[in-house]
Amino acid sequence: MRLFLSSWKLGDNPERLDHLARGGRKAAVIGNALDALPATLRQQATGREIAALRERGYDVTEVDLRDYFGDPDGLARRLAAFDVLWVHGGNPFVLRRAMALSGADETVTDLLRRDAIVYAGWSAGACVLAPSLHGLELVDDPEDTDAAYGEPAPWDGLGLLDRAFVPHYRSPVAESEAIELVVERYEREGVTYRALRDGEVLVVDEEAAAVA
Repeated sequence: MRLFLSSWKLGDNPERLDHLARGGRKAAVIGNALDALPATLRQQATGREIAALRERGYDVTEVDLRDYFGDPDGLARRLAAFDVLWVHGGNPFVLRRAMALSGADETVTDLLRRDAIVYAGWSAGACVLAPSLHGLELVDDPEDTDAAYGEPAPWDGLGLLDRAFVPHYRSPVAESEAIELVVERYEREGVTYRALRDGEVLVVDEEAAAVA
């Protein structure tokens, strides 16, 4: 399993993503964590993600999970064509619901377990890999899933990480104060977690994991 999980965008060591990709250059950008935003703002944000990856030499295509709601087989065929999935930040509850409605949760898990793809994500894109999303409601609104899809918020993560992923820890962003509350809650409740500051990336290559 190959993972590149960042607190903020490509982080301070983007070459680690290139190493994980093993020469592969076809990347799919998934921006569904922003589906509760107005369409123009979502498009602008996803466009910036696409541009950043193209600057690193990737052949980038957006894959909108909404196009595959109820069509998990179609999504599986689509994602199989890529070397890297880039799943960017936003609301983890919205992203997780989009993954469930499209079958991306099962497809991504299968691709990773077969070592057929690199999963790269930042903030919400990394948080959804944890066992649970509980605690993140202190940062992001679970009700946004209803606004985006008319569906309730999910609380389970994909379970590909063995602990919660906490981005933006003590970082110069607006969410940092709320993130402190998440960490305090996890400490109080005995929830295991990994907190990353902006610039840091959790890199998993097969069984080895390290923060860079």
